[in-house]
Amino acid sequence: MNNELIYLLLIFGLLVIPRALQRFQLPAPITCLLLGLGAVLLWGERMNDSVIVLLSTLGISSLFLFAGLEVDLSALRKELGRLLVYLTTQIACLVGVAWLGWKYADLGWQAAALVSLALLTPSTGFIVDTLERLGLNADERFWVTSKAIAGELLALAALFVVLQAGDPTQLAISSGAMVLMMVGLPLVFIALGRWVMPHAPGSEFSLLVMVGLVAAYITYSLGVYYLVGAFIAGLVARLLRLRMPLLASDENIHALRLFATFFVPFYFFHAGTEISRDALTWEAAGLGVVLTLVIVPLRIALVWLQRRVMFGEGHKSSMKVSVALAPTLVFTLVMANILHKEFGLSATLFGALILYTTLNTLLPSLVFRTPFDVDLFDAPLPPHPEDRMGKAGEAGEAPAVANGPTALT
Repeated sequence: MNNELIYLLLIFGLLVIPRALQRFQLPAPITCLLLGLGAVLLWGERMNDSVIVLLSTLGISSLFLFAGLEVDLSALRKELGRLLVYLTTQIACLVGVAWLGWKYADLGWQAAALVSLALLTPSTGFIVDTLERLGLNADERFWVTSKAIAGELLALAALFVVLQAGDPTQLAISSGAMVLMMVGLPLVFIALGRWVMPHAPGSEFSLLVMVGLVAAYITYSLGVYYLVGAFIAGLVARLLRLRMPLLASDENIHALRLFATFFVPFYFFHAGTEISRDALTWEAAGLGVVLTLVIVPLRIALVWLQRRVMFGEGHKSSMKVSVALAPTLVFTLVMANILHKEFGLSATLFGALILYTTLNTLLPSLVFRTPFDVDLFDAPLPPHPEDRMGKAGEAGEAPAVANGPTALT
């Protein structure tokens, strides 16, 4: 069988089979992950294909470029007080879990911190994409979205510091490079908007993706993985929305979502191929179940207590928000990959993290009896949440979160 036919069958399998299985409450990303695992068990090293690696990189980069575009800083500022309470609790949990890993799991402090991020960081995109079908009202969707995005911002900042903190000189150099990149990206976008876009109508999407990929490569070269640079590029483009409306327009965001949706399955498939046979042990499975039984109820309980006790929210509403924030899929996979390659994470703990994120990603679909779906394109694209912020603010209500476009991370 020639390579072209193999790639065609792979594309068909990753885009069709996972969605067909969603009728059985099986999230599409989990199916892609399992397909990758099955492929490496059957064909071994032959799955280390450069084309799959490239498609996977495009998937994770476009995913976080899209996520950066979806950060609504004005909405976050409106509820800064409550979000600070959530972030303070999140920081305390991250530090506590990292200390336990360092003290009792024989992990270095950097590895322990990354394990903590893997266990506690919500997977924003897959959470937000399910909100409409989970039966949450507008206020509940707003709080789930806001808390997920705030947690993601915190995790990305922590990831950058943790990966560089072992070498103070490298941390200083990388921090300087990040500052230069954050200053330079607006200039690059403005230059493209002045000298290229007027003479190439319709080029906004391709230029946005190109800048996002370059930024992702820069941060990868700095040793902090692709997702940080791609996220920053998306965030900068979002902040330029008023000055360059075509760059982060609803149409451009919708096109980027289409682009990401095509490539993201390759990321999960590739992540599945990186699970070694050594990680598929009863010991790893047992540890994964223990982590799920301990960490997931703790995370749900903490969010429930914040909303129920501190903010006086109803029991049912608080529980819905808490359960909806449970999945950690993308961040757990990214952290597990970094830990395995850079810090020599044991196969047992690696396998436990994979099982943990699989189980907590399944939780909302089982509790609410609705499938996870990374493709929401059957519905017309509604206005961006920012466009509704003024009316909601005047009414004294929490801004309603639109059904799309939403972050995919």
